[in-house]
Amino acid sequence: SEHISQTRNILVNPDEVVVMPGAKPVIFFTLLALINSGDEVIYPNPGFPVYESVINLVGGKPIPLPLLEELDFQFSMDNLINSISERTKLLILNSPHNPTGSVLTSEYLEAIAKLAVKHNFYILSDEIYSHLVYDSKFTSIISFPGMKERTILLDGHSKTYAMTGWRLGYSVSPKAIAEKLDQLMLNSNSCACSFTQIAGIEAIKNSQEFVKEMFAEFKKRRDVIVEGLNSIGGINCGKPAGAFYAFPNVKQLSISCEKLADYLLSEAGVALLPGTAYGKFGDGYLRLSYANSIQNIREGIRRMKIAIEKFS
Repeated sequence: SEHISQTRNILVNPDEVVVMPGAKPVIFFTLLALINSGDEVIYPNPGFPVYESVINLVGGKPIPLPLLEELDFQFSMDNLINSISERTKLLILNSPHNPTGSVLTSEYLEAIAKLAVKHNFYILSDEIYSHLVYDSKFTSIISFPGMKERTILLDGHSKTYAMTGWRLGYSVSPKAIAEKLDQLMLNSNSCACSFTQIAGIEAIKNSQEFVKEMFAEFKKRRDVIVEGLNSIGGINCGKPAGAFYAFPNVKQLSISCEKLADYLLSEAGVALLPGTAYGKFGDGYLRLSYANSIQNIREGIRRMKIAIEKFS
């Protein structure tokens, strides 16, 4: 609660926080707690596949919100407004974003906050990449007036502290919702592993210099992978504003993104994903992670270039 109070400039009480084994349960339990059959949930597309999957699982109606390359993979506010109905219960935000690396600006977040208050819906704000914003300052929607009462904030230690396998995440939400999330948590997972929680406290309480060092390294890797991808004929890639993913446009190549991903794995030994793995609006794109060494990134680009030149 102290950490979120300091980083989001709001007052958070301990009884508004639920610690879980990873951040995925926050998504799952939030949708279980809030969504009834027929309730509409607006979510980013392309986006983390868990969103749409769990919306369907709990009987909600998924409403995809296209992320547009011409808007730096943000969504059109007109599209958002047109997606809101009397059945809208929840809007899922993910900023910085997986898979595109986009970051919602303060202006966007302020406009979204006003819509949430006006139309009385909740926000699930997935902020797992909050410490990986390269060229601007991270802003959380929970910091805007009236939003603490209607936001479920998701964060965790997997990305910032490289604790992926440790499984440590948490939610911050209004007390009434936190009680429901806690009930779901206790009756499914019991608790997050105790020594993982101790390590997580040490991570946020001690010096953050190593986080800054890793951030600087990711920024270098981002620049290397974007430059490398743009050197390949038929591929265009903008600079992601956050997270550690590149989302290049491959529509100029005479092959579907699914077949291209399979081809690059078998022909070049490069593992990546087609944009459609993240939803229908990811068609024509690839998603690459640059959570790897610069040496390996350059080798991957070299292999991709040779493989693509073979069929181009």
